[in-house]
Amino acid sequence: MLEVRDLNVYFGVIHALKGISLSVNEGEIVTLIGANGAGKTTSLRAISGLIKARSGDILLNGQSIINMSAKDRVKNGIVHVPEGRHVFTEMTVLENLELGAYLRRDKAGIAQDIKQVYKHFPILHERRKQAAGTLSGGEQQMLAIGRALMSKPKILFLDEPSMGLAPLLVQEIFSIIKTINEAGTTILLVEQNANMALQIANRAYVLENGSIRVSGSGQELLKSDAIKKAYLGG
Repeated sequence: MLEVRDLNVYFGVIHALKGISLSVNEGEIVTLIGANGAGKTTSLRAISGLIKARSGDILLNGQSIINMSAKDRVKNGIVHVPEGRHVFTEMTVLENLELGAYLRRDKAGIAQDIKQVYKHFPILHERRKQAAGTLSGGEQQMLAIGRALMSKPKILFLDEPSMGLAPLLVQEIFSIIKTINEAGTTILLVEQNANMALQIANRAYVLENGSIRVSGSGQELLKSDAIKKAYLGG
């Protein structure tokens, strides 16, 4: 579904991504793990078109999208939930969800998908008339994911969805991510909580200093002594 080939990204003279290659198959959850500064967020931003790669290629369903605008990547099914949620704080929950569908014209389908988001996140239905800025951190994360789902993604990028959340909420968010995946959405996940990410991932890549050092199934990496020592606190 998604294939990244030898992608290089620079920030000035800093070589931030050093020829990374990865793939995400339809229906999978694939996670990128690694220390702060390893290149995880930069990878997502480059693939979704928010920053420009110096070289390499990105293919979606066999078609190169390396020169495609970020907006057109959304039209083609790549939808990105950024680190830090970035909800529109002065707009209501419902208005945020409606904005997620800004490229769509199917009013009946939009209404149906809002109902589906409320099924995933019942608290958002309760809060639908509230300003998004009054929500808790966990509720804002749910809203950011719900807003992304309104774009009907073929592949959903999630950047640090558990950041700053209480442990019980982290469990809930990961459970919802798994449910969204089981309903048919492919997911590329960046997550500091490597243990939780590997538990739900089909496959994983470990980034270090802008390069992919290790890859394998989520279960393989969970059992790896080197990964346990470096990222799982064991």
